Amino acid sequence: MILNLKRILILSTLMLSFGCTDKSNKEGENVGAEEQITEKQVITAADILGNPDYPGIAFGGYRNADHDIEPTVAHLKEDMKILSAMGIKVVRTYKVHLLHAGNLLRAISELKREDDSFEMYVMLGAWIDCEDARSDSPNHDAESEANVAQIEEAVRLTKEFPDIVKILAVGNESMVKWAESYYVQPAVILKWVNHLQELKKSGDLNKDLWITSSDNFASWGGGGTEYHVEDLKKLMQAVDYLSIHTYPVLDSHYNPDFWGVLADEKDLSDTEKIEAAMLRAKEFAVSEYESVYNYMKSLGIDKPIHIGESGWTTVSDDLFRAEGSKAADEYKEAIYYKSMRDWSNTAGISLFYFEAFDEPWKDPNSADGSENHFGLFTVDGQAKYTLWEMVDKGVFEGLTRGGHPIVKTFNGDKEALMKTVLIPPTANK
Repeated sequence: MILNLKRILILSTLMLSFGCTDKSNKEGENVGAEEQITEKQVITAADILGNPDYPGIAFGGYRNADHDIEPTVAHLKEDMKILSAMGIKVVRTYKVHLLHAGNLLRAISELKREDDSFEMYVMLGAWIDCEDARSDSPNHDAESEANVAQIEEAVRLTKEFPDIVKILAVGNESMVKWAESYYVQPAVILKWVNHLQELKKSGDLNKDLWITSSDNFASWGGGGTEYHVEDLKKLMQAVDYLSIHTYPVLDSHYNPDFWGVLADEKDLSDTEKIEAAMLRAKEFAVSEYESVYNYMKSLGIDKPIHIGESGWTTVSDDLFRAEGSKAADEYKEAIYYKSMRDWSNTAGISLFYFEAFDEPWKDPNSADGSENHFGLFTVDGQAKYTLWEMVDKGVFEGLTRGGHPIVKTFNGDKEALMKTVLIPPTANK
């Protein structure tokens, strides 16, 4: 399902007469020179979300294990050129309280000024915490005072870059109860969503800006009944759409019912076993999407649902490697990426795939920690197996990251890659 684009057409013709000529005396001819302002298309969130012509990706530009080292505007321009080359047109990002978000918007703005054909939009998120978050005794029934500054800065950036910011997200996995050190109750998210919707009504924010909260599928009612509270229903009614997260790669350890080689698959080839397991991984993600949809419809609510995060790690030194679920590698990531893109595009669902580049700050104590390796590119700009075909086609020719050209991982040697690929364990069912 492809959304029909809503266009605002600005078309004017100025007729300037410079006196009579032979042509001016001919019936039906215009006198003098003609200046025409060309058609201008204004893209809104309603045009972007659910439209496969506007693929999205989760983006963080941090390149070092030290999170205090901020990416520069020049770094971010490098990254946006790479993502644009592969067809990405919307990035989802947070860090409004740091330099990252503002620098990203400036980078995109500069690229647009340098090349009027450059197109990139942003889903901008504000981090939301409970009171005394990340302490020994977080208060989940009250919110952090820092939330005010987060929302204010998100609003300021949205107003400064209205041609780029098309979606605002209140919180990131802020309601899910396994986020034990910082989660808030739905009432807090509802408060700020209502605040932003009021700013739209008053004209302080563009009326076409879409407001959501980006959270785990369970938080949106697809999990246990502990989430089925009245404030969640009100939140569903207040947002412009639901942004949900689903991670089968994580559940290959935590909820492995779908994962592994089934008894009737034991005679398949190794490749066939992997492909069968990855098909079930995709179906598992779809089932989590459907669980949210079914709960929402049971409440009599009809809002779009899109995927704010879903991805697959390629390296792990813990739960997803040889001694665990055997899930982490580039081959499986490539299967998951393609199958999720194909499904979401066909279904008219936006997928902000997680994520563009590896970010080593996420697990600074372990270089091989799985959180560091969800990217489609390594930190130094090597394209993982998912993107090898694009490298072959010259999509990234002339582009670099940190001075490194975009080349294939494993030096493009698939045989070497496949040596790192493990067969899933025997399934629990």
